Amino acid sequence: MASPAELVALDRLLRQLPGSVGELLAWRVASTPDLEAFRSQRADRSWTTLTWRDTLEVVDEIAAGLISLGVAPAQPVAIASGTRLEWILADLAILRAGGATTTVYPSTPPDDVRFILADSGSVVVFAEDAEQLGKVRDHWTSLPHLRAVVLLDSDALGPDSEHAGDSNVLTLDTLRERGRRALAESPDLVRDASAAVRPDDLATLIYTSGTTGRPKGVRLLHSSWIYEGAAVAACGLLTPDDLHYLWLPLSHVFGKVLLTIQLTVGFPTAVSGDLDRLVENLAVVRPTFMAGAPRIFEKVHARVRTQMDAESPVKAKVAAWAMDVGRQVSQAQQRGEHPTPLLAAQHTLAHRLVLSKISGRFGGRVRFFISGSAALSQEVAQWFHSAGILVLEGYGLTETSAASFITRPDSIAFGTVGQPFPGTQVRLAADGEVLLRGPGVMVGYHGLPAETAQVLDDDGWLSTGDIGEFVDGQLRITDRKKDLIKTSGGKYVAPQGIEARFKAVCPYASQIVVHGEGRKYITALVTLDADAMTTWAQHHGMAGAPYDEIVTSPAAREMVQGYIEELNAGLGRWETIKRFEILTRDLTVEEGELTPSLKLRRRVVERRYVDLLDTLYTD
Repeated sequence: MASPAELVALDRLLRQLPGSVGELLAWRVASTPDLEAFRSQRADRSWTTLTWRDTLEVVDEIAAGLISLGVAPAQPVAIASGTRLEWILADLAILRAGGATTTVYPSTPPDDVRFILADSGSVVVFAEDAEQLGKVRDHWTSLPHLRAVVLLDSDALGPDSEHAGDSNVLTLDTLRERGRRALAESPDLVRDASAAVRPDDLATLIYTSGTTGRPKGVRLLHSSWIYEGAAVAACGLLTPDDLHYLWLPLSHVFGKVLLTIQLTVGFPTAVSGDLDRLVENLAVVRPTFMAGAPRIFEKVHARVRTQMDAESPVKAKVAAWAMDVGRQVSQAQQRGEHPTPLLAAQHTLAHRLVLSKISGRFGGRVRFFISGSAALSQEVAQWFHSAGILVLEGYGLTETSAASFITRPDSIAFGTVGQPFPGTQVRLAADGEVLLRGPGVMVGYHGLPAETAQVLDDDGWLSTGDIGEFVDGQLRITDRKKDLIKTSGGKYVAPQGIEARFKAVCPYASQIVVHGEGRKYITALVTLDADAMTTWAQHHGMAGAPYDEIVTSPAAREMVQGYIEELNAGLGRWETIKRFEILTRDLTVEEGELTPSLKLRRRVVERRYVDLLDTLYTD
């Protein structure tokens, strides 16, 4: 449970902080007007900055522009864009104007975009580019609430555009100009709108990506976001001197919550949604912390491991020795002990020769990473800590405004998600399902009272759908309730844990789908990481060969078989993977096999490959 000190700090903060996100921005600006708020990357890869004072000026111009378009209190305004500074400015402007933000993943198919905009009743859409505009345009006639689309990329509305001259489609710069004119006529326009927002007003509609069916709009209040920022601040994890690197999808609750945390604590954030430049940018920005989905940490772990394996025998031996020394130091720290003088001396040498080079890839200043949105394997977390980089694991849902639990740095227990935030209550149902109650819990699904009642009871307890257990006071999530596999022999198998362990064991793995519901044994579909397999192919006589030829080669199958056997050695007999197949392409968000937060859509994959899975059960 949260410590008494955290509860006292939370109470103090909630008494100090304003009740809405828009007013929280004004509070932050009043507190530290000239400190850096955001960095964003130009086309030439250089970085530009905004102070908090600059940020409020831009945000209020956009907010005034929205009010000039007729956005009224509590009306939803959608954002369909990847992660970029303009997403943040638009979101804050919506909230300053008194509206509510509807989030739309840029990968959302056009029919689902239409559904989200219609279901939310969004009156304006911020669209990133021509592609996102096209998704709206194709359904505009069936969206009676929609008044205007604002393009974040001004180049998408050139003179040759079919929307040139259309007063209902405008650029962000045009909207800001409208806002400046509105503020010139009524200087208090935005201040009054923001001041009128109450803590129990709707702030955000986040549509769950879901694993099946239509997405549901999760209704989150201003008070929930304020609580989240205050709870993190009360835990003492972050300070104004930190520097955050933000790449996460802002349409996802994990990315979105980081904005309120930033407003509360006051650290600057470098924003770039370009995953291809992630490691490159980390080396330049040199952040002190970054949040991410487990797949990011798995890829880094796999990449470094394969590079170490490809070194000369002497260098590979030194690297293995250094990592083993780091592991010993990590384990001593987890026991609350100091390393022996000999081990400390060895660690100093290991850091100079190997470990510092790993941390240097991320700029050399990272205090910790934060992993969330899915389970991170204990082995990957241990590997990072052995290299001198702490990965804190958090847990929460869209329905809880993101984080409800996080590991505290002074009580590390890899494989758990730590303790609840102060102010959040937890209990386990008879079947082990995690139940949560607290200020971060949603008020319900938008327009779906029956679905809301299925997960949220009259006393405010939310059924998470996750199965968990407490280990020395820290929560361990063992699997999703709906993902538990029951074999034909009546044995229960938790696939997520097996999948996470395999990706930790096999540095070439991208995804694995463990299967066996109603079957007589467990099987799996495996995909291999394209970059890792390109390097692997160079050492196995297949340099330059096509990906599908590499991964279906006998040598690749033999390699995967070896890692499957290593995995199976640590599993119960009924859990072991008896047969597997390697797919000729990776699973993707675009094909609907992964959610935008990179979680596996298990049922989608199983339906798509049902014939292939059936062959794994034929004699």
